[in-house]
Amino acid sequence: MGTAASKRRAGRDRDYLLQTLEEHESAINCMTLSGDGSVLATGSDDHNIRLWSAKTSPVECLSVLSGHADYITYILIDENYLVSASADRTMRKWDMTNGQCVFIYSGHTSLVNRLVCTGDFLFSTSYDRTARCWDFDTGACVRVFRGHKHGILPILFIPSEPDDGEEEFEEDAEIYKKDIIITGSQDNTAKTWSFESGECLKTFRGHTGAILCLTTDPLGKILFTGSGDNTIRAWDIYRGTELHVFDQHQAAIINLLCYNKLLFSISADHTARCWVTDVGDCTRIYKGHRHTVSCIQVDNGLVYTGCGDALVRCFDARSGAVKRTFKSHALSVNCIQIVNDKLFSGSVDGTLKVWDISDLKGDVFPDLKSNTNASKMTNGGRGSAENRSDADSGIDDREYRDRRAQNMV
Repeated sequence: MGTAASKRRAGRDRDYLLQTLEEHESAINCMTLSGDGSVLATGSDDHNIRLWSAKTSPVECLSVLSGHADYITYILIDENYLVSASADRTMRKWDMTNGQCVFIYSGHTSLVNRLVCTGDFLFSTSYDRTARCWDFDTGACVRVFRGHKHGILPILFIPSEPDDGEEEFEEDAEIYKKDIIITGSQDNTAKTWSFESGECLKTFRGHTGAILCLTTDPLGKILFTGSGDNTIRAWDIYRGTELHVFDQHQAAIINLLCYNKLLFSISADHTARCWVTDVGDCTRIYKGHRHTVSCIQVDNGLVYTGCGDALVRCFDARSGAVKRTFKSHALSVNCIQIVNDKLFSGSVDGTLKVWDISDLKGDVFPDLKSNTNASKMTNGGRGSAENRSDADSGIDDREYRDRRAQNMV
């Protein structure tokens, strides 16, 4: 028999929960948001992608995109098109206005992990040890990046620097005035690649575990790599030299987000952390999770986390204090997204839940007032919200699914 206090807490949880959407028939693996914030997309183990009206009350399912032969691993939206990656080894391009598949990108020989779209080109990574570049409009594979010894997970695209006359990088200056791609692999290395030639420019060695996530500083000059060896490393992208090692996590690094001079990390050690990028100092630890922290969003001075313990938590970014716990999912939370005063959470239990966060306010760090990172870097490392520990630590398709099953509460 519950106490009066526990009954009041349960009542508050119900008040914050606006909707539970049960249309997916299996686990929700990933989600993404359209540029104007009006459409939320979710990808599932049921092989389907669903589009939802993110700004309406109530939220409604707008369309179901069906065609993949296996579960969805990653999705992105570029203007009126959605691109999905799947364990069926293909990517599909969908017209969101009518729900029709307009193209299938075929060529990978194993599960497709991540996607990055630059508008003209689409980049993909796979367990087949390659990254590929595709013409976004025609679907033609225009380049294959080969050199990693094991599967490739995260990918970044960094556009070329405008020619301002400065020769900061001496002999490397001409190379790095052009677009580059960065990949992280289960072979414990990250690599930079020339988009123009496809050649490997630098190999970043030092990790002793798979590289699970990547991000850069807002200027695209410093690379941060998160690994299964429990460390984060900072690198000079252009010289390939190691700058710092962030070594306070006690288990694998699941995802990284860089906001100006702050770096946020989530880990299988049941914590999220905030670091000062210039010196590598850990300034905050966000505690209380009882399982792997699987996804993170930072918004308006607040840190939101989804966890393998089936809970979503909101922390004050500055103090680290828990401001609210969202409890309703039955199994691990795989992905979260914030749209105005709503929080969306997708779970292994197959449900999409909508929460009211209109009354939550944080004490904003100066470095959290704006995030300029997106203007320089295009991130295929699950940098927004769709970050799942089991996908990031899988060695192959079978182990990927086994590990995710073990993540259920």
